[in-house]
Amino acid sequence: MTFVQLIDCKTSRFEEMNRLMDSWVEQTRGKRTATHNLIGKDRSDGSHYIEIVEFPSYEEAMRNSNLPETDKIFREMVALCDEMPVFTDLDVVRDEQLYATNVRRLLETLGTRGELPPLDDLIAEHYHDHDPANEQDTLGRDNIRREMDMWRGAFDFAFTVEDLIAEGDRVCARWFWKGTHKGDFLGIAATGRECSMSGTTVFRCGGDGKIVEAWWEYDRLGLMTQLGVLDQLEL
Repeated sequence: MTFVQLIDCKTSRFEEMNRLMDSWVEQTRGKRTATHNLIGKDRSDGSHYIEIVEFPSYEEAMRNSNLPETDKIFREMVALCDEMPVFTDLDVVRDEQLYATNVRRLLETLGTRGELPPLDDLIAEHYHDHDPANEQDTLGRDNIRREMDMWRGAFDFAFTVEDLIAEGDRVCARWFWKGTHKGDFLGIAATGRECSMSGTTVFRCGGDGKIVEAWWEYDRLGLMTQLGVLDQLEL
């Protein structure tokens, strides 16, 4: 079970503490077991800081604490604090990655029957879409909704997310798309054919979790082949 430790402290010597933490990272290279470290500053109190350290498990956290370098750094850190820091130990019972969750929700929503929702909670107003099939990038939430409505009017479809990898403000989705051609698509009248394609999209998210940019790569030629476009060209 993932384990998180919160270290709540007050200090007027944060720059010294920051250098101390850099020193600890260097000294414990290859030995420390923490997987994520984050320090936040209280907006209402400039001397109040909270450090959040994540470990794969409580046992790994204890192994990290027992390193001789950790004990030395801890004593030096306490000396830089205005008062004794407070430690809170937490077992993680829910871990929701907001960016990845919103990307998955968007792909699921696109395949939902009925009227397309406003998407205000998923896509930023000034969204920027990169699609190699389009001569120009699509800019703005309203414009991308029109693009999505074009696809939804042409196909009954659904996405299957096969891989979802999040790092920083980017989420990479490898997906499989399957649909039935029910309406006009780029001048191609409805064929009733079932078709499918695979693709990968890299999404960039803003601080509020909304998607602000996306880069799409998919097998458009394969889709057009399945719709019989190449057969017509040969004739």
